[in-house]
Amino acid sequence: MRKTSTTKSGTLGRAIRSRREKMKIGIEELAAKTGLAGAHISDIEEGRGFAPVGDILKIARALTIDPGELLKKKPVADRDREKSRIQDFKSREQAYEYEVLTPDAMKRHLRSFRVTIPPRSDLPGQRYQHEGEEFVYVLKGEVVIQVGHRSHHLKKDDTLHYDSNIRHSLRNPGGAKTVLIVTLFTP
Repeated sequence: MRKTSTTKSGTLGRAIRSRREKMKIGIEELAAKTGLAGAHISDIEEGRGFAPVGDILKIARALTIDPGELLKKKPVADRDREKSRIQDFKSREQAYEYEVLTPDAMKRHLRSFRVTIPPRSDLPGQRYQHEGEEFVYVLKGEVVIQVGHRSHHLKKDDTLHYDSNIRHSLRNPGGAKTVLIVTLFTP
């Protein structure tokens, strides 16, 4: 299992840039292949932008790499050096942590992640939309998931299954961290 905090470390961004450069693909070409804005990809690569799971899957598919490879942890010394260099433009409470539960699933349609959301976290304006379906199981805490115009307030042991083609967002309104199992089906 692999963990990363996509908004704090920049590890994901470095992995994307490395793979993109190895394939000799420019940011705009990657943007065209993923349907994401070039500026958004650039922000992710620089460690300045948040990358939701759907974006990670799109980028991984375009770069023909397993998403788990992009989310690999770096050695502790490298992470410590990175922390000291990156501006802390987002608070710790806004960082989601992903743990890949289905490594080496690049050629498969089903991927699962353990997602940890800090207390009282909300990323205003962060709405996700990607091909497929999503299933969420709440292991701990609570989460509010907005799917289209419907809001779902889930607590421990609650589940939600929805079409991820519909714009959706999530936030943790509670005073404790929330831990979810999120399973995505992508055609």
